[in-house]
Amino acid sequence: MTAIHRVLGVAVLVTGCGGDGSNAPDGGASDGAPNDSVSSCSGATGWSAAPPVRGGAIQETAVVAVDGKIYVLGGFDASLAVVKSVRVFDTASCTWSDGPDLPRAMHHANAAVAGDTIYVLGGMDGLNFTPIGDVFAWNPKTDAGWSTKTSMPAGSPRGSAFIGTIGNVIYVAGGLRSGAVTTFSSYSTTTDTWDTNLPPLPQARDHGCGGVVGGKLYAIGGRAGSITSQSPLVFEYTPGGAWVQKAPMPTARGGTACGVIADRIIVTGGEGNAAVSSGVFSEVEAYTVSADSWAALPSMTTPRHGMGAAVSGGVLYVPGGATKQAFGAVDTHEALRP
Repeated sequence: MTAIHRVLGVAVLVTGCGGDGSNAPDGGASDGAPNDSVSSCSGATGWSAAPPVRGGAIQETAVVAVDGKIYVLGGFDASLAVVKSVRVFDTASCTWSDGPDLPRAMHHANAAVAGDTIYVLGGMDGLNFTPIGDVFAWNPKTDAGWSTKTSMPAGSPRGSAFIGTIGNVIYVAGGLRSGAVTTFSSYSTTTDTWDTNLPPLPQARDHGCGGVVGGKLYAIGGRAGSITSQSPLVFEYTPGGAWVQKAPMPTARGGTACGVIADRIIVTGGEGNAAVSSGVFSEVEAYTVSADSWAALPSMTTPRHGMGAAVSGGVLYVPGGATKQAFGAVDTHEALRP
């Protein structure tokens, strides 16, 4: 087990869980026990390596967490095929397994959790990025597979939106539909109905990060329909109210992944970085909601974009993504304990 610490801002690697899963037959993590006694992939503060994503390289996924497990949904594989796979990482045993496939292949899916149920609310299909409005639900504790719910209303299907759950309502703001849009809608998980009578996102954006803190939805960063049209803007929405602009993100970027730990929304990576040949951002920045302020965190060990992220046990897990702008999927899996 390797343990090297960050010195003078230089990214270094802390490895938990023992082996890297390279001996697994599918190129992902072994389904067996971890190779040492460490039961968490992030025992130390900072970034740590975790077993590579089961099934191989994947990008433009949705990622959620339920009951100590991280779920990686759909995406593009290394051959640019769109997949319907569900890959499941158990944070306690540090191992991967397969979940039931999505009913259809999709990428840039909008996914959220309400209670113990995972919801997928629209996404995109194919290399022409066709928006789709299908809605699916799956409770890993009780359901054998996915069920179909009421689709997104006509004119509102989109992928790569800002998304968050408040109570039993999932909010879907902005996204990509033949360009960035301001569309804002919500889905009631109790009534299986949609509400489109919501104030539009103040700026048309996609490929940003959504997070909920204190019963409010935050739409962070993103872009206006092209890789180079980056935005640093942050908007806050209170149900029944209006959007309010908050302190901007220090590094304007899209193609990010984020997660909520306490009252901080942690934003990682992204693409459209003209300063490096890969076009990928390594920056990690945390927005503290209570202070309306930003702070830098340790940069990504492996800079990526096109990945999702999810929090379990106070640790941000970032599986997959791409290490170069546009396509370049990897099976890299790393975790951040702030």
